Amino acid sequence: MARGTIRKLISDRGYGFIHIEEGTDLFFHQSQLQGVDWPSVKEGLEVEYEVGKHRDGRPEAIKVGLPRPKSEYGPHQGGL
Repeated sequence: MARGTIRKLISDRGYGFIHIEEGTDLFFHQSQLQGVDWPSVKEGLEVEYEVGKHRDGRPEAIKVGLPRPKSEYGPHQGGL
């Protein structure tokens, strides 16, 4: 999963944007949150996500959640 930071929230509409390493922002909808409630999401929060496609074909963040500690990835994931 990729990591980014919540840059902008439009709380009354239920969506926001995640700032990603490539220097762009990725749309996400509150329905894609996993293990975190919408009211607790704040700008500046670090999150993990996967990239999917919005119904209009543009990329969007899916399966958005709080980062897992590295110990939960297991010994063979994310390393060389």
